Amino acid sequence: MLYCPGAVSEPSDVLRWEKRIPKDYRVNHRIRVPEVLVIDDEGEQLGTMPTFEAVQLAQERGLDLVEVAPAAQPPVCRLLDYGKFRYLQTKKEREGRRSNKANLLREVRFRPRIGDHDMEAKKRQVKKLLEEGSKVKLTVMFRGREITHQDIGVDLLRRTAEAFKEEAKLEKAPSMEGRRLSIIISPVAQRPKTEIEPETVANA
Repeated sequence: MLYCPGAVSEPSDVLRWEKRIPKDYRVNHRIRVPEVLVIDDEGEQLGTMPTFEAVQLAQERGLDLVEVAPAAQPPVCRLLDYGKFRYLQTKKEREGRRSNKANLLREVRFRPRIGDHDMEAKKRQVKKLLEEGSKVKLTVMFRGREITHQDIGVDLLRRTAEAFKEEAKLEKAPSMEGRRLSIIISPVAQRPKTEIEPETVANA
């Protein structure tokens, strides 16, 4: 086993390389380079060694040899449980996407006299957006003399929000923006209060 301290001089260097880890990894005998810099499952550098020795070492410990920084000289490999590693990576990526979506505001639009079939389709759309972690703006669009019946829009929004009282909370009370009446609901873990009263309508 050969130790080459100059290859990756500091732990921070290893971390910088690991930030460039590709989605597809070369593992064990798929690693074709003659030698690699090995880091064990505790994060300790074991030095540079022939790749076949590194694979044997991983197998002796019941782990895998995973190439995490192929562009380094020599390439950096870690000893780890590859199956568990991929599971955690996938979970982290999924949580990251969910976190990003939590900052998005999506809009679902309704007509005041929407039919039952269309209403169910809109509810499915709202449910999907909430499950993705997005805030949802529910908007009723009035045309012509429909604007004189804002109470219909308020009732529609109230019933829609009530349908998701287990999944969402009311973040913004009903307000008029031109000919559009809207509220904003956001996903929560606990049961929120989403009761909307007609008198809470505020003209924007």
